[in-house]
Amino acid sequence: MTYSFISPPNAGRFVLSNATLPAAAVTGYQGPVVEGLVRADIVIADGIIAGVLPPGEAPVELAKSDLKEGMVWPCFADMHTHLDKGHIWPRNANPDGTFPGALEAVRADREAHWSAADVKKRMEFSLRSAYAHGTSLIRTHLDSLAPQHRISFEVFAEMREAWKDRIALQAVALFPMENMADAAYFADLVAVVRETGGLIGGVTRMSAALDSQLDMLFRTAADTGLDVDLHVDETDDPAAETLKAITQAVLRNRFDGKVTAGHCCSLARQDEETTKRTVDLVAEAGIAIVSLPMCNMYLQDRYCGRTPRWRGVTLFKELAAAGVATAVASDNTRDPFYAYGDLDPVEVFREAVRILHLDHPLDTAARVVTTSPADILGRPDVGRIAVGASADLVLFSARRWSEFLSRPQSDRVVLRRGKVIDRSLPDYRELDSVIGA
Repeated sequence: MTYSFISPPNAGRFVLSNATLPAAAVTGYQGPVVEGLVRADIVIADGIIAGVLPPGEAPVELAKSDLKEGMVWPCFADMHTHLDKGHIWPRNANPDGTFPGALEAVRADREAHWSAADVKKRMEFSLRSAYAHGTSLIRTHLDSLAPQHRISFEVFAEMREAWKDRIALQAVALFPMENMADAAYFADLVAVVRETGGLIGGVTRMSAALDSQLDMLFRTAADTGLDVDLHVDETDDPAAETLKAITQAVLRNRFDGKVTAGHCCSLARQDEETTKRTVDLVAEAGIAIVSLPMCNMYLQDRYCGRTPRWRGVTLFKELAAAGVATAVASDNTRDPFYAYGDLDPVEVFREAVRILHLDHPLDTAARVVTTSPADILGRPDVGRIAVGASADLVLFSARRWSEFLSRPQSDRVVLRRGKVIDRSLPDYRELDSVIGA
């Protein structure tokens, strides 16, 4: 085990002194804030944060690690991933980097290879990576075409139990909305989701049947007590307005469960009047929005031989300004929808700052991978530094935003319940037996 840039005391009670915290992720402590950063001493006792105090005010008798103004963050929440697809790129790459190319490559790989053993091997590899990077909460979408829904949800339930003390896991059934027309399949899918304690999801597409599909989805969700998390308008087509249809369906059906919409790319391609109306409806309906900046920038506006003309992401700032709950997440990892990534929220945050212009100022930017996704996922106990919270923390040598955002922070230290974890990342060679060398 290596301790990177610092070795916190291996003691039941100790202090992380002279630390810099992202104020947006701190609860119950007030201090002078400069560009969203606040200085503090953090007292840890028996795995719990026992105090957040002004610098120099921690009990002198306790063992200390002087952070020398290095940052301390809470562990991260990654609210939109695809653990079942992860790492299939070497086995079935996207031939042209386009969205249709990704769909076809994943379909072929799923039908040929996605046994329980295959999904489990890749999912566990992804979880080990996320854990080493400092993530404590993940929501994954699971491809749920029959018979895959039963295979993948069974593997997910096994992984959730095995990882419950390290990463809290949630799962969403991902399927084409038109497949609800198969009553037997849809009833079985809903039963599997309920048995597993998951969420109902789906991919929305513009069609004459969209409103009736959404009504059926929300009635089913209401009747079964399920929350909803949808893939929405992942296209550069300005005529794609399923987000607006979803808001109207939520209001029309008086659905009072939680609703999350991911992607919502086409919103950024529409005129001001249209976007203003839709953003207002999203706020009225109480829908949370998650942007996937790395994957959206990779896939959107990709045409052979032509430089992309836009960034592919949704109207993140306008939605947040309207009071909509917003966050960012990893999305896909080394699969046909995104050829890269490692489920590292530091990378996601760094790229989101650049792609979405979350800087100048950076005062509240840290919320998008900490408190905001944790709250959307119904876990207000995660993603924040607060007295009484578990000492699940990530320590960085970086002291200021420029330092934090300019390097990958590979020397970070992760604490779980106040103890340093082994941050060794799994070797890609471990996957050779399932995806090939």
